[in-house]
Amino acid sequence: MRVFVTGASGFIGSATVRELVGAGHQVLGLARSDAAAQIVTAAGAEVLRGTIDDLDTLKRGAAASEGVIHTAFIHDFSNFEASCAADKLAIETLGATLAGTNRPLVVAAGVLGLTSKPGSEDDLPSAAFPRKSEQTALAFVSRGVRAMCVRLAPSVHGDGDHGFMPHIIAVARKQGRAIYVGDGKNRWPGVHRSDAATLFRLALEKGGAGARFHGVGDEGVPIRAIAEVIGRRLNVPVVSVTPEEAGAALGFIGQVLATDAATSNAKTRAALGWTPTHVGLVEDLERGTYFEAVQS
Repeated sequence: MRVFVTGASGFIGSATVRELVGAGHQVLGLARSDAAAQIVTAAGAEVLRGTIDDLDTLKRGAAASEGVIHTAFIHDFSNFEASCAADKLAIETLGATLAGTNRPLVVAAGVLGLTSKPGSEDDLPSAAFPRKSEQTALAFVSRGVRAMCVRLAPSVHGDGDHGFMPHIIAVARKQGRAIYVGDGKNRWPGVHRSDAATLFRLALEKGGAGARFHGVGDEGVPIRAIAEVIGRRLNVPVVSVTPEEAGAALGFIGQVLATDAATSNAKTRAALGWTPTHVGLVEDLERGTYFEAVQS
């Protein structure tokens, strides 16, 4: 299958490109710069230059392919609503291009904001949560698109991660403390990037229209356990804070730390035969590469 991948040079997207190419698919990868294009080429894909704001380019990429995987997202948590709006417009453009073709559109979403704990694939996201990736994508099922979403854990981890964990570690280093909220028993899901990449491929190949899959390896790591690894690695105290203090220290991520985001992956495993095989979040942190990256 010829597959158009947005975010093809990113942390998750580049792993997905390698997974697809390794399985025999042809990949057209969106790249916004020369450096990004080199990453896409090295992964074995053809390059399409552009950004997720370049809607004409998105149309060309989708029209030239037999399926689309959308992993691109502007990770600007200082202006999260604007990032969500750009994501929504990109998905609307991809979906409209595929309308009436019954081709697959696999969109990255998140497990945060689900309505029950542990969150199930059947749960709907909270209407108050600003990111509308899955709602936007799944609306195209009625328009003849085999649209589905992969809800990712808040920590997609592995070497090269530049998401939540590196930010939390950097703040802990700066403040001289590793924090958790309350008693620290609230839980944080994680998934290794390579396991997530496999899930995107399986969804593309086997997923049904309207399906929701959970890219979750660790269904729920206690926040305190994460803080204790960070504290030990940085040799700083591990302290409990209030939700308000967590928000002041970490912004949007602090709000996430205050929630219980435990999430099940049982239905995803059953539907696609997906089995995470890589290390979990705590073991990945214990390897130490996260702390080398922050310090360098």
